[in-house]
Amino acid sequence: MRTRLMSAALAASALLLLAGCAGSSPSDSAPASSASASAPATGECTYTPSGQPAVDVTPPAEGTERPTGSVEAVLQTSAGDIALTLDGERTPCTVESFISLAQQQYFTNTECHRLTTQGIFVLQCGDPTGTGRGGPGYRFDDELDGTETYPAGTVAMANAGPGTNGSQFFLVYEDTQLSPDYTVFGTMSPEGTAVVKAIAAEGTATGGADGAPKSPVTITGVTIG
Repeated sequence: MRTRLMSAALAASALLLLAGCAGSSPSDSAPASSASASAPATGECTYTPSGQPAVDVTPPAEGTERPTGSVEAVLQTSAGDIALTLDGERTPCTVESFISLAQQQYFTNTECHRLTTQGIFVLQCGDPTGTGRGGPGYRFDDELDGTETYPAGTVAMANAGPGTNGSQFFLVYEDTQLSPDYTVFGTMSPEGTAVVKAIAAEGTATGGADGAPKSPVTITGVTIG
């Protein structure tokens, strides 16, 4: 969600930049990072109702077979295709949710609403409302082991604190220092990373370090497999 621009304390306050609501209830800031709610690699994925969905979708059904291994996907955008490899082995619940939303056309014709070009280097997408406050009407736990890093090419979930994953995710286009509080569920291809770098090179609409991309970026579709 949108927050004030950070300067000297930007790295320490990066969680505020990457906040993404699981529901539709806005707040002015994200909780401070603390012990994260993490889903185990085994067991059922739990998708808990949270707020009103930005677009009517249903969460993955209980008892369905979860992804295993690598899953290929492509974000088709107005700036070019961004090929992804999703890690269904390490983050099955996150990948299951992403695939389900993609198959329900949740991401189709949505704008990537936030670009950050100072301190952290990310393009944030996944909110059909384009405000940073929209979500799918459910939330689910983080899938973390504490070793998460965010080099260029990383695909990770935005959140508003532990256990608040919804639909918003961010694409890292340059190596970024963040605390290991954001579920890393995939990587971009080098060509996909180059697409995001080109978006970032144009800067934000306001010319500041954080805001909507200067050239609007629309996800026109997502293919899986």
